[in-house]
Amino acid sequence: MLPLLLLPIIGLAEALAQVQAPMPAPMPAPMPSPMPAQMIRQRLQSEIERVVHNFDGVMGVAIADLTSGEEMLINADLTFPTGSSIKVPILIELEKQAASGRYSLSDTRQIDESNRVGGSGVINNFLVGSSRLSLHDLAVLMIALSDNTATNMLIDQTGMSRVNQTLDEAGLGQIRLQRKMIDTAASARGIENLATPREAMKLMRLLARDEMVSAEVSRETLKLLRIRKNSPIPMAIPASVPVANKPGGLEGVSCDWAVVEIPDRPFVIVVMTTFNGQNANADAAITRVAGLAYEFFSRMSRSTKYGVRVPPASRPK
Repeated sequence: MLPLLLLPIIGLAEALAQVQAPMPAPMPAPMPSPMPAQMIRQRLQSEIERVVHNFDGVMGVAIADLTSGEEMLINADLTFPTGSSIKVPILIELEKQAASGRYSLSDTRQIDESNRVGGSGVINNFLVGSSRLSLHDLAVLMIALSDNTATNMLIDQTGMSRVNQTLDEAGLGQIRLQRKMIDTAASARGIENLATPREAMKLMRLLARDEMVSAEVSRETLKLLRIRKNSPIPMAIPASVPVANKPGGLEGVSCDWAVVEIPDRPFVIVVMTTFNGQNANADAAITRVAGLAYEFFSRMSRSTKYGVRVPPASRPK
């Protein structure tokens, strides 16, 4: 039998042993399960990738969710010819210079033989020397009818270098205006108007956020871009949904840049194609991509993060 005086010492040793004993390892935290909305987004990505893969040419896609900030990018850093989509930066520069007081959009310009070119538009059918159009009206013709004569007159008005300088100031150095419309000689020499889908998406997102040059310039630019056009992206969108866009096309090239203003879930979509095969039907492929994107964002606009559809009045502001 142990002496009574040793009992406290033995009790202390047992306590110290318990303190020094290793603690059991914590159970690993459960991995978060994917949200249902993520699964729908992943399916959208897969379906668009399938369209891109099966396209008879090269296609780039850039989509930005203006609510969450998420992006979907496929071949987004490839450089594509823009066709008439380059008219968006020209319009921005026109609005910028007018807002600065350099001139008024009500100022008129004479239509004469020296500035008339073919291709899309209507001015080429006007009588020589018989018409004067305001800068605003030239801008409407450039955007709504993609009028090439109006575009070239506005390039002369704004200055090609100033258009590119404004793009540079916005961090959009991959979008370049390098020649006038219907300049086939320059095109044959490899001089082309160019952009990447990623930077075109950034440009349209700046406009949608009232951040391209200024809120005034962004809003006035979007106002003209909302004129409805018979082009690939609006073909996939109900007429009740505003679409601010500008399509472009050349031989072997087709593209469209747009802000689709779905209530509560607007998004930017840019689709650009080049090296298109004879039977590529690029416009139909762009419409298909736009339709997939619209279906997704339209569904998200009516749903909670768990997929419950609620009326607009019930959604948090």
